[in-house]
Amino acid sequence: MIPLYAQVTQGLQRLWRDLARDGKGWILLAVSAGWFLSIGVRYIYPSILPFLRNTFVMDLTTAGFLLSTLWFAYALGQFPGGILGDRLGEGNILVLSTGISTVAILLVTISLNLAMVFVATATFGFATGLYGPHRFTIFTDIYSDRSGTAVGMTMAAGSIGNTILPAIAAAIAGYVTWRLGFGILIPAFIAVCATIYAVVPKRTSNTSADTDTFSVDTLRRVASSVATRGIPIVVSIHIILAFVSNGFLGFYPTYLIEVKDFSPQMAALLFGSYFAVGVVIQPLTGIIRDRLGSQWSLAFVSSMLFVGLVALQFGDSVLYILLVTALISHRNGVGVVTNTFIADSLDNDIKGSGLGLLRTSWLLMGAMSPIFVGFLGDLGQLSFAFSALAGVAGMAVLLTIFIPGDK
Repeated sequence: MIPLYAQVTQGLQRLWRDLARDGKGWILLAVSAGWFLSIGVRYIYPSILPFLRNTFVMDLTTAGFLLSTLWFAYALGQFPGGILGDRLGEGNILVLSTGISTVAILLVTISLNLAMVFVATATFGFATGLYGPHRFTIFTDIYSDRSGTAVGMTMAAGSIGNTILPAIAAAIAGYVTWRLGFGILIPAFIAVCATIYAVVPKRTSNTSADTDTFSVDTLRRVASSVATRGIPIVVSIHIILAFVSNGFLGFYPTYLIEVKDFSPQMAALLFGSYFAVGVVIQPLTGIIRDRLGSQWSLAFVSSMLFVGLVALQFGDSVLYILLVTALISHRNGVGVVTNTFIADSLDNDIKGSGLGLLRTSWLLMGAMSPIFVGFLGDLGQLSFAFSALAGVAGMAVLLTIFIPGDK
């Protein structure tokens, strides 16, 4: 009888051979590396927020506006990114996104005042927004029956970035300066940009007259497509959970410092554990989604998020918070299900535009959450704000009942 570990190893080897055949593995790795940096840097902000507040004299409300600026800009980049990808090619847009991000990180590093930080942050958010839709559409284009798995692996790479980069940035900020935490990543952005240019096809989807000449009629067609096939329910769930996620992640290190009395370094490590668990959660969610469908997989991950946020209110030991953070980390699997469900439901020639439009809508809604949490934090109600986020997450769990079957 073959030992369990050998069965698992053999299964993973077969999975990788399937994903990597015909040169697709290099595409998967390159796109994943870009996402590792793009999202990892975005989550550096919460981990070094105490240091930014000290440097630029910000209260929690202003800090919330900074985080919301990042997410608003990220949201605004989604729809243009989708349109440009459909017209100019998905690979070309990933190169453009990574190149602009490199310049934006440089501007953050050398910022002299708060206004410059806001402008550079908005530029970075918009640039990474261009990247957002096509890390999904590329894989639904090149993989016929492994799209959820490929998306899950890419998002897991992002979770690795979220685990490593914020913790490194917080450590550097504590011992040297927060500026170096950003600056050391500039060479990595340049290298990844060059790699994407070299290995990712300029276009992975089929061209069409509609997307070559974007018009009001095309916009109407996109709007009509996203209003059918169960997409509105899935989008509603994602909007709710984006609001919860952005508020939680934007202030989780601050919450651990001010409410649970942890040090900034320990708070950054616990913050990183959220994404470390996500490294496992995301590919597993993709596999579960491919096998059982969207409804069951989304109901499970959203329920774990809700239970974790409720449990967060009742303990303050490191072990307890670590376990609760692992429950909350199931939120990492939501995007695997929702984005793949939508991308699979849209016509090929408007896939990028449609997904970009929807991602813009839910990210704009979610971007308001840090302002809400920051405002309550300045009133001394940070703990209440996190309890409110738990209640909002419960609404998403109930909505999963109405997702149509896709298996």
